[in-house]
Amino acid sequence: MSALSQILEHKIIAIIRGANPSDVIHIAEALYAGGIRLLEVTMNSAEPLHVIRQVAAHFGDKMTIGAGTVLDPEILKEAVDAGAQFILSPVMDIEVIRAARNLGVVSIPGAYTATEIFTAFRSGADIIKVFPAGSPAYLKDLRGPLPQIPLMPTGGVTLENIADFHKAGAVGFGIGSALVETKKKITEQYLTELKTKAAAFVAAVHHTI
Repeated sequence: MSALSQILEHKIIAIIRGANPSDVIHIAEALYAGGIRLLEVTMNSAEPLHVIRQVAAHFGDKMTIGAGTVLDPEILKEAVDAGAQFILSPVMDIEVIRAARNLGVVSIPGAYTATEIFTAFRSGADIIKVFPAGSPAYLKDLRGPLPQIPLMPTGGVTLENIADFHKAGAVGFGIGSALVETKKKITEQYLTELKTKAAAFVAAVHHTI
């Protein structure tokens, strides 16, 4: 199954930003046990290329790994070489979109206004990350004139509102600190709680389909 198909099927991308590199495998295993199948390692984390390489090798086909906060084509290529299968950005950069397309990986740039979203999609993006997510009502408003564009709210998606975002038409969700709190000490108790939280997010989405 392609990376894009995996994203559209599993929907939830867990974002790991700022974790200790040695903790990421343990965090990823807890997320996987909770039902998460998509993982984003942000490029402004410590040793991101090493982490992507390590997690991709550890999970193989069981989890699809992507790189986040990708701001230029050079970083994008390094991430793809390390094993990233999808690329996310907080902004819309047409060069980054085209570089992702040229390398055959999924392009998910960030955009907010209808004009930005349409421009990103027309430039070749597979999914548009609506960032910051705003509200489910805003996503629904965007879907009115732009129903053909797949939208992924990111930044502000919580366990309390994810079902409403899904009903508003989101095809996927980027979830950071509402799911993975990397500033907390990574203990067995934390990992157990993370597994439970991941399972709750998965249930909240898939029970609304």
